Amino acid sequence: MIAQTPDWRGETLARLREIIHAADPDIVEDAKWRRPANPIGTAVFEHNGIVCFGVILKERVRLGFWAGARLPDPMGLYNAQLKGNQSRAIDFYEGDDLKAGALTALIRTAVAHNRAKAKPARRKK
Repeated sequence: MIAQTPDWRGETLARLREIIHAADPDIVEDAKWRRPANPIGTAVFEHNGIVCFGVILKERVRLGFWAGARLPDPMGLYNAQLKGNQSRAIDFYEGDDLKAGALTALIRTAVAHNRAKAKPARRKK
C-alpha cells in the first residue's frame, strides 16, 4: 500500500505505521476491505480487535479508530467522523504534524479498551 503511493501520503502512512507499532509492539497489521474503488485496501491494526485503520485518500490520509467514540481524546486529535456513535478519525494533510506523543497515548488507550472488553480464556475442568 505504501509502495503503491510514493508521495507524501505514502510517507505519512509509513510514519503512522511506525508510531502505531512503537505504541504497541503486539499490534498485528493486515490489509483488508479491498474493493474496486479502493483496490489496495485499508491498513488495519489489531490487538484483541481492531484498534485503528489507515486509509490513503485523494488529498489526505485518514487514521480511523474503531471504538473512537468511546475513547477519551484530551488532546483533540479527532477531526473527522465526529457524529457517529462508533468510530472517530484523524485526517492528515500534507505537511501536518503527526503529534506522535498524543497519537501514541490514543493508540495505547484504544488497545486498553480492547483488552478490557476481551473475554477471558476459559479454564479447563
